[in-house]
Amino acid sequence: MENSGESRKRVVVIGGGLAGSLVAKTLQYSADVTLIDPKEYFEITWANLRTMVEPSFGERTVINHRDYLINGRIITSTATNITENEVVTADGHFIPYDYLVIATGHVEHVPKTRTERLNHYQKENQQIKSAKSILIVGGGPSGVELAGEIAVDYPDKKVTLVHKGSRLLEFIGPKAADKALNWLRSHRVEVKLGQSVDLNDFSDEGTYVTSAGETILADCHFLCIGIPLGSSWLRETVLKDNLDNRGRLMVDENLRVKGHKNIFAIGDITDIPEAKQGYLAQKHALVTAKNIKLLMDGQKESKLVTYHPGSAIAIVSLGRKEAVAQFTFVTISGCIPGMIKSKDLFVTKTRKDRGLDAGNASSKNKGN
Repeated sequence: MENSGESRKRVVVIGGGLAGSLVAKTLQYSADVTLIDPKEYFEITWANLRTMVEPSFGERTVINHRDYLINGRIITSTATNITENEVVTADGHFIPYDYLVIATGHVEHVPKTRTERLNHYQKENQQIKSAKSILIVGGGPSGVELAGEIAVDYPDKKVTLVHKGSRLLEFIGPKAADKALNWLRSHRVEVKLGQSVDLNDFSDEGTYVTSAGETILADCHFLCIGIPLGSSWLRETVLKDNLDNRGRLMVDENLRVKGHKNIFAIGDITDIPEAKQGYLAQKHALVTAKNIKLLMDGQKESKLVTYHPGSAIAIVSLGRKEAVAQFTFVTISGCIPGMIKSKDLFVTKTRKDRGLDAGNASSKNKGN
């Protein structure tokens, strides 16, 4: 039975990404939920790179908050302050809370509306289509996956990937990195390691110079490096002393901000010692939703669910059919890990977790 409207606790979720959206969706019929996000949608972030080569894929991966948050309040704004009992937003809202969830992830400047976001992907796709040569800067999962997507869908393009590290995919083991490097080179992607590129310094003819003095010709470039945590605003709030020296919120085993009984933090913004991956952020969300329900039901602290950091498991897509996967005891590449991730990129499951249907299947994937 649902709680009556008068007695329902107020849950405020700041940040509408993968983690925040799942908390809000999960609690919407158990509490009075308010979601605060500067944009009107969330997107399945690990599918962004597929959308760049196939913009229609974004119809399934860019999802308006209102499509899944049917029974909650959505405030399209940025949180600017937190007190002991309310959240203040940039547009002047003062939103009281009984429980607060902070899921602001990383700072990424993206359009406000879903339509604008889809149009952005169309423009990026036109850049790729019209270019004969493409420069990708950054050899983490985003750079490697984008290079793989372009190499498979547009094999006639000259793709160069420059990475300042000594190997690709530094967040996982060297064996997986080597497999990814070999795959890229076998698909005619030129990979330059141990170098960087100043993207503000290139000629009108598209000539870029690396830190090692090498010249790269490219008609366009894409920057695929880490972006800052979305936590700088917290330095002027009641949580200013709960940030570590890297700007991450320190949480306890129940995912509550240390020293606060009713404030939770989830996703990339936390100091949990694990890789910052989308599927782990969603695990944070489910643990947090369960703990808030337990607290609302008056359960003892000892009943709260404990979160255990995830192990170093990762799957990096290499085009539409292949991938490299690092599991606990084995690292493999090829079509088998590709079947797990690369075809659908977990889009159907992620939509289902938010009560949505699979959406329209991509035309390029139909019949595959």
